[in-house]
Amino acid sequence: MSEGGLGSKVKLRVVYEDPDVVVMMAPNEEELRNILLELLKEKPMNLKELHEVLSGIASEDKIRRALSVLLEQGRILSLPDGKYKVLGLD
Repeated sequence: MSEGGLGSKVKLRVVYEDPDVVVMMAPNEEELRNILLELLKEKPMNLKELHEVLSGIASEDKIRRALSVLLEQGRILSLPDGKYKVLGLD
């Protein structure tokens, strides 16, 4: 994870840690939705951008499903340019 990137915003469960390696548990569906909301609060992003940030912890398919749930719940909006944004931040 890049400096100032995902690691500074997301707290994943640590499964194993030593001086060379840290193994973390991937987020469950609810945690992934919360992570997506936090990322989209910073700026609107498209699926590709979200996947680039989350590539180590969630597949594109899981991200797509989480976005679909957030859209159904009315928590995010799909913009004409393919980006997603959190509703109610304007």
